[in-house]
Order: sequence, then structure tokens, then C-alpha cells
Amino acid sequence: METMEQTGNVMASEPGLARLRGDCARMAPHWVVPAEAGPAPVPPSRIHGVSVPPDSVRLIATMSEYGD
Repeated sequence: METMEQTGNVMASEPGLARLRGDCARMAPHWVVPAEAGPAPVPPSRIHGVSVPPDSVRLIATMSEYGD
């Protein structure tokens, strides 16, 4: 029988991560794999008429490299 211990308001059971990994490994064969991948990406040469509003350009230009 598993032991249960209370951590704050959450009940934690042992062995924790090891049990979760085992549960996932047992379920993996049941997961369905899609028959085909999504559509291929469109090459940039086929993209025409894209416009970006000036306000959006200013917003992006003022953000740091990793976003704000």
C-alpha cells in the first residue's frame, strides 16, 4: 500500500516522479499518431502583399530582444 503524506493542501503519494513516468510509458502505446503531418510551410517567395501597420512596427521596435 502506498503511503500518503500531506504537503500544504496537496496530498503527495510516493514514489512520485517514478510512478508518473511509469504511467506515461504504459499509456504511450495507446496514443494515436496522426496519419499525416500538417501542411508544408509556404515558401517566402509565394507570400505577397503583407503589410504591417505603423503602430505595430513602433511597438515591436521598442521591445527588448526577449520581449517585455
